[in-house]
Amino acid sequence: MLVPLPTLLLFAAAALALAITPGPDMLMCLSRSIAQGRQTAFAALFGIQAGCYVWALAAAYGLAGLLALSPVVYDAVRFAGAGYLAYLAWTTFRAKEALGVRDGLPSVAWGRAFRQGLTTNLLNPKVALFFLALFPQFVDPAKSMVAQSLVLVSVLCIIGFSINGGVILAASGFARFLGQRPGIARAQRWFLSTVFGGLALRLALDDRR
Repeated sequence: MLVPLPTLLLFAAAALALAITPGPDMLMCLSRSIAQGRQTAFAALFGIQAGCYVWALAAAYGLAGLLALSPVVYDAVRFAGAGYLAYLAWTTFRAKEALGVRDGLPSVAWGRAFRQGLTTNLLNPKVALFFLALFPQFVDPAKSMVAQSLVLVSVLCIIGFSINGGVILAASGFARFLGQRPGIARAQRWFLSTVFGGLALRLALDDRR
């Protein structure tokens, strides 16, 4: 077996503990679902998980180690991510007409939401350091690092999808209730832009040193 069952179960327990702990991914899914509906939120979640696969492969090949070794590279990625989130906050706040309204909720195209989820994940160096710190504890150097990483990240994404998917569905029901109230669409848009802005500020100020 590529990854022994006891090791896989231990990793799954660690992944579950991480998934149920509120963090940027959960907040992103929650805010997307409330402000733009569950379809948009799921598209963003798929983008986030696609980014996890990229980082898992980067960690397996040692590329993500550059972020751990080079403060300059780390800070460049960190500020690029913060800038992108700030851009999303601004465009979401201003996009009164571009977002449109669907069932009382502002929505964006699935492809666009997917790309935004993917980009925010790839521009967060904390994610790379997470994979560098966690995966080596569960892989066997004598076996294919890439294959083991793909197995582990798949387990991580399945568990993350289950938890964050539940958050999305619960928030979507609340959003439909809010969508029946006049003026809620504008508040939802402000809420999402505030979340983006808060994540941008957190990433910009959250120095690893």
